[in-house]
Amino acid sequence: MSRKTHEQQLAQRKAQRMAERQAERARQRRMLAVTITSIVAVVVVIAGVFVVVAKNTGNDTPAASDTPSAPSGAENKPQSIPTALAAPPKRPTPLAAEVDCSYTKSAEPASKKVDPPANGKVKASGTSPVTLNTSVGDLNLTLDSALAPCTVKSFLNLVSQKYFDNTKCHRLTVGQGLQVLQCGDPSGSGSGGPGYSFKDEVYPELKYGRGILAMANSGPNTNGSQFFIVYGDASGLSPAYTAFGTVDKPSLELIDKVANAGVIPEGGPTDGKPATPVEIKTATAAAKN
Repeated sequence: MSRKTHEQQLAQRKAQRMAERQAERARQRRMLAVTITSIVAVVVVIAGVFVVVAKNTGNDTPAASDTPSAPSGAENKPQSIPTALAAPPKRPTPLAAEVDCSYTKSAEPASKKVDPPANGKVKASGTSPVTLNTSVGDLNLTLDSALAPCTVKSFLNLVSQKYFDNTKCHRLTVGQGLQVLQCGDPSGSGSGGPGYSFKDEVYPELKYGRGILAMANSGPNTNGSQFFIVYGDASGLSPAYTAFGTVDKPSLELIDKVANAGVIPEGGPTDGKPATPVEIKTATAAAKN
């Protein structure tokens, strides 16, 4: 083999090795790009799941934007509010004279320190007046133990421990099909509770309308402290929320004013914090009737 031929072969092998190294580096770059893309995709998926879960552990609170803004137009206010009161809910089949109530400690700590009610029998009859003294006026509630005795017992327990005092109603919805004011979370986040939960007290015939008082939840049997007042249309609600009383006409007219002032959107243009803040200064219960 001539020297020239040998040098040509060396040059060819050198060029081949360089090409192989370049191809390997290119392959590694492609793998790295795929890995980074995969990691980003996983993070996005995880983040998406977190947003959904975080926003729905808050007792029926839908996903919300991170940056609320002030109402900007008619879309942030109700198009109309029904003025006729709904018929007070009534069970088609009455409960037994007494029912067993059980209150289970939650995994999440209480938003405000409070003791749960005692487990055991409670009468499924009688009404209990409760007044919420708020920044927009007094809201007068009538709790009905014939509807939901365990819920009424819990609510009165929270009232007696001043759990609702100095808390804000964190959610207002103004769209057709869902017009409610939601309160009962001392954290104001929409995901707070009393540190315990209890079972639903619902029935298939249950309907909601103007003047109905009901429990918010984040799924079956997750009742805690959050509740909502239906001030208008609630045709979009399924019978999955424990109704436990009613709200009188003057109180609803106060809420109408809040609704007509609009919302600061979080879960959409018709769902968010009330533009007119509603703070519960004190909650007091009168003797049971």
